[in-house]
Amino acid sequence: MPAALRGAGGGSYERLPPLSQKKCSPEENASFFSKITYSWYSRIITLGYKKPLEREDLFELNESDSPYTVCPNFEKRWRKELLKATKGLKAPCDKGVISEKASFQKPSLLYPLWQTFRFLLIKVAILKVAADILAFMSPQIMKEMIILFENHSDLHWKGYGYATALLVVVVLQTLVHQLYQRFNMLTAVKIKTAAVGLLYKKALSLANSSRRKYTTGEIVNLMSADAQQLMELTVNLNLLWSAPFQILMAIVFLWQELGPSVLAGVAVLVLVIPINAFVAAKVKQLRKSQMKNTDQRVKLLNEILHGIKILKLYAWEPSYQKKVVEIREHEIDVLKSSGYLTTFSMLTLTCIPFMVSLATFGVYFLLDEENVLTATKVFTSISLFNILRLPLFDLPTVISAVAQTKVSLSRLEDFLYSEDLNPQDVDTNYSGNHAVGFIGASFRWEKTGPSVLNNLNMKIPEGSLVAVVGQVGSGKSSLLSAILGEMNKFEGTVQRKGSVAYVSQQAWIQNSILQENIIFGSGLNRPYYERVLEACALLPDLEQLPNGDQTEIGERGVNISVGQKQRVNLARAVYSNADLYLLDDPLSAVDVHVGKHLFEKLIGPSGLLKNKTRILVTHNLTLLPQTDVIIVMEYGRIAHMGTYQELLSERANFADLLQVFSAENKSEETPQMKMSSLKKESQKGNTLPQKELLRHKDSSSFEETKAFSMKKENVTTGSMTMSVILKYLQAFGWIWVWLTLAAYLGQNAVAVGQNLWLSTWSAEEEKNKDYTEWKHLRNNKLGVYGLLGFIQGLLVCYGAYVLTRGSLCASRTLHNHMLASVLHLPLQYFETNPVGQIINRFTKDVFIIDLRFHYYLRTWLNCTLDVIGTILVIMSASPLFILVVIPLGYLYFIIQRYYIASSRQIRRLAGASHSPVISHFSETLLGLSTIRAFGHQERFIRQNKDVVNENLVCFYNNVISNRWLAVRLEFLGNLMVFFAALFAVLAGNTMNSSTVGLSISYALNITQSLNFWVRKACEIETNGVSIERVCEYEKMDKEAPWIMSKRPPMGWPNKGIIEFINYQARYRTDLGLALQDVSFQTHSKEKVGIVGRTGAGKSTLTNCLFRIIERAGGKIIIDGIDISTIGLHDLRGNLNIIPQDPVLFSGTLQSNLDPFGKYSDHELWEAVELCNLKNFVQSLPKKLLHEISEGGENLSVGQRQLVCLARALLRKTKILILDEATASVDMETDNLVQFTIRREFHNCTVLTIAHRLHTIMDSERVLVLGSGRIIEFDTPHNLLLQQGVFSKMVSEAGITQDTNS
Repeated sequence: MPAALRGAGGGSYERLPPLSQKKCSPEENASFFSKITYSWYSRIITLGYKKPLEREDLFELNESDSPYTVCPNFEKRWRKELLKATKGLKAPCDKGVISEKASFQKPSLLYPLWQTFRFLLIKVAILKVAADILAFMSPQIMKEMIILFENHSDLHWKGYGYATALLVVVVLQTLVHQLYQRFNMLTAVKIKTAAVGLLYKKALSLANSSRRKYTTGEIVNLMSADAQQLMELTVNLNLLWSAPFQILMAIVFLWQELGPSVLAGVAVLVLVIPINAFVAAKVKQLRKSQMKNTDQRVKLLNEILHGIKILKLYAWEPSYQKKVVEIREHEIDVLKSSGYLTTFSMLTLTCIPFMVSLATFGVYFLLDEENVLTATKVFTSISLFNILRLPLFDLPTVISAVAQTKVSLSRLEDFLYSEDLNPQDVDTNYSGNHAVGFIGASFRWEKTGPSVLNNLNMKIPEGSLVAVVGQVGSGKSSLLSAILGEMNKFEGTVQRKGSVAYVSQQAWIQNSILQENIIFGSGLNRPYYERVLEACALLPDLEQLPNGDQTEIGERGVNISVGQKQRVNLARAVYSNADLYLLDDPLSAVDVHVGKHLFEKLIGPSGLLKNKTRILVTHNLTLLPQTDVIIVMEYGRIAHMGTYQELLSERANFADLLQVFSAENKSEETPQMKMSSLKKESQKGNTLPQKELLRHKDSSSFEETKAFSMKKENVTTGSMTMSVILKYLQAFGWIWVWLTLAAYLGQNAVAVGQNLWLSTWSAEEEKNKDYTEWKHLRNNKLGVYGLLGFIQGLLVCYGAYVLTRGSLCASRTLHNHMLASVLHLPLQYFETNPVGQIINRFTKDVFIIDLRFHYYLRTWLNCTLDVIGTILVIMSASPLFILVVIPLGYLYFIIQRYYIASSRQIRRLAGASHSPVISHFSETLLGLSTIRAFGHQERFIRQNKDVVNENLVCFYNNVISNRWLAVRLEFLGNLMVFFAALFAVLAGNTMNSSTVGLSISYALNITQSLNFWVRKACEIETNGVSIERVCEYEKMDKEAPWIMSKRPPMGWPNKGIIEFINYQARYRTDLGLALQDVSFQTHSKEKVGIVGRTGAGKSTLTNCLFRIIERAGGKIIIDGIDISTIGLHDLRGNLNIIPQDPVLFSGTLQSNLDPFGKYSDHELWEAVELCNLKNFVQSLPKKLLHEISEGGENLSVGQRQLVCLARALLRKTKILILDEATASVDMETDNLVQFTIRREFHNCTVLTIAHRLHTIMDSERVLVLGSGRIIEFDTPHNLLLQQGVFSKMVSEAGITQDTNS
């Protein structure tokens, strides 16, 4: 287990205690009685009643139930299944890698699941058989009791004997049934755990073609929805044989009572089977489209939440909100169809027992006119029909579950059989004298896709520094991916020697403390670690961070700058002490002086890595003379390769290339000059002892906002408030609430009426001696019985219909309110809360509201009315029964209140523990290339097991608490059965047999009804947590309104004059000021550069302009309007920004440029041409309709930045903020972009936040910030003459004053 487990989202998860410190389950040492009654668990229930339970209070899993045991066992059998299915495959089939050359037959996921869990499944099946047999013994004992009353024999000893036997049987049934439920649930969750473990392991070996086919949202949905479906089928699996077995047993016993007439009932059952099959087939179809819609919605939400900053800056929230709502409407339509099928299913279900009994009694009379319905026959039959009701209800449910699971299995299998990386693409066992070799190698991203790299031939000597240069899209990053084995090789050979460290172009940061991000699972070597920090220029940053290297970095590194992220990324690679370093343009994201420090101290000939092989992708041509080998990439080929001097003398093209950048080179320090990079900075960083920097410090100098940790998911405590239920009922619609109540009240009243009718019928038949009168009476009675059944069927159908309509209204309203609330949250919320928490609410919680909550409400309502009806019927037969009902009812209430406090909190903990599972999965998928390059797959698999284990602990405790409750409730119900029988015996012959039959048959039914009633009340409260969590966002502080009553005039701003007046801003009320008394004014169409060291307040200034951060004092006036007086969208929609992070969304290129469809094709093409993307877009088959993959993965980072530039060109506003938007493009493209910006935005006010000083040297004025204050503000020429902060920064960057004066 890693030293500390944090990170993966859902807030950081804490270090797991060693096994000896964990709260082990006392079950193993408990007595037999304690085990079967779950009394050993009472201490948790008691604790939960006294105080809200916390994770530390719960009992741990048994070792055999934990993912550490379950996952390896299943994976072993899965590999065997793969080997068996892949005929003729000689190579080992580890990690599910399948050779294309082998004859491959798709293996089944079911077989290894059966092999792994067969003994548990058989054990569960045996317990189910025992419980079913015991269920049929109660009606037989009741039958003997009714016969006693019919014969008016001596009741006492026999009566007491039968009453006691009845109690023993029902108690035994309770204990056996609860054992079955426990092992059934634990087996089901083990199967889900095994599936999740396999999905995670598979995700780590996915080929890039598969990764593009499955988005992060889709893969997460496979884990949260499809693996869950597999678990739910396992829970109901035994019903596939148990339901027919119970139906058969019921028919056998009914034959004894009513003879061959029971075949009429069987015929009705047979007729219903095709109806259920039809419904199951339709449900399967609907399930497919439902999952597809859910995938789309989760995928889009995932992208929205990851790109929320862009949406807010561009005021694009309404467009993307509309897209999500449209997908949601498709989901609701499918749910509606599914709900109506359920209505039809409910109708057949409720009517089957009635139709079976009607057909059976009718044929019973027709077979022989002498046949009489005695109380024995009626109530034994009714009890058997009641037993029959449950399997008849379960059978269509389980058939539907099988249909749904078939879809989920197919989806899981498709993912598990998708293409893996082929480890044989790269020969890593090579032991020659070069570090990397390509021999005639060609690569593509997908097997059927176009070739990306062609005919590569090169050998890179060990210990050399290699620079890879070329224009945007020439294949530089692809070359590194090919070395890593991330691409599909279709010809040639790749050789690689030794261990690898990889620095991706876009830094991948874990939600963990900074130190753990750097050591990345290795042990801490303090001296080397400190050398790495110094070489990566991180010591000054540690001085600014609140807790030094123990500061927690938020999800995706949200609380550190882009440059800091890249340096942490670099430090991780350096600390790994690998043989080969693949560096994908790490210097583009950092300031020039920091870049020079990194090259001098780390990457260059005298740096920390001087003896290692380094392949550096770069756009900084000033570094080339100091490299050993230069590779020039053009159109996926190696155009030139050699030393700097060789290429300069032999290749005219290369000399031309350098000539193009001669102007650029003048602005940079010449290669021969000795770099004096960060000496002053590092001296400043070392003013405090390093040991102080590497542990907790109370410093607030860092840009104050950033001083936070990711928040743990809030786990609410206490009982669910009535306001939550009212919130659901309001969303449900009050008209549907009252109609539902009326329908369910009516159907239960009719059901009681049916049984009372049968009771009086059998009593009258016993007394009636006149055959003609009896025959006429019988026909009337049968007709009324049939009419009552028909009315009940109509009411059931109507009740299910109105409930479906209401629940769909609730689903739509709650989801859309939550979406609107989330989009109105301030950006700081997303920076301090993991995306996994929000996605969890949009997946698991919405799923519960869609499909579960209304089912629990319906069942609870039915059970409530059923219990009331039952008690009234028994009391009408035995008035003394009220003496038992009152104390037993009180005990029921006490047990429920006692249990529900613990159950509710365990369910909340389970909900919160599910978020880290999703977040860890998502985080892993984002960092796949890095994890694989470092070879840390096994460590991440272990971390996944840790977060899954935490979730399972909560689930296990939930299952046991449910069993604890059920045993006690059913025991109280069993006492009701016993007292109903006992009072009947005490009444003696004063009670007729039909009344005895009615009373005991209802009492036998009450155990299940009461248990269901309390369980569903608890389910409503515990699942109500989902409504609580969904509604939580409504109460949170929101941004200012998007549109306000005061709106700016059309064409505002028309001059572009920005004025800050004594402006102050802070990120949170408990933090100091991030901007202090900032006052300045721009002129119309002025070009202003903004500079300052890390933490000076450059980004804060931009955030204030867009009101991402609201003012703490002062004001900002744009063209005469105070921006705090207008709506956010009126402000943001009239400003323009090209951000540093190029964020794209999946969809077409056109929708990324113009999500609202405001611009014509001509305008779009014009913008694309100005950004130097026209040739690239025209080469695409679908041109502007080219599909962009999730996060823009199918474009290079440079191309993504150019798309962001095109967006800005389309908006045509008078104010442009440029946040160093050309860091990831080559020099030629950079020059082109700078020229385009100057030309196209010449009549706009442009604020440029500079990281590379040469980009702002031609600005009209430069604003220098430090510690949130304005230090200098003047023309570059004047500032250089003043010899102040700006002059010092220019000097450090090596820009000569005479050149740019």
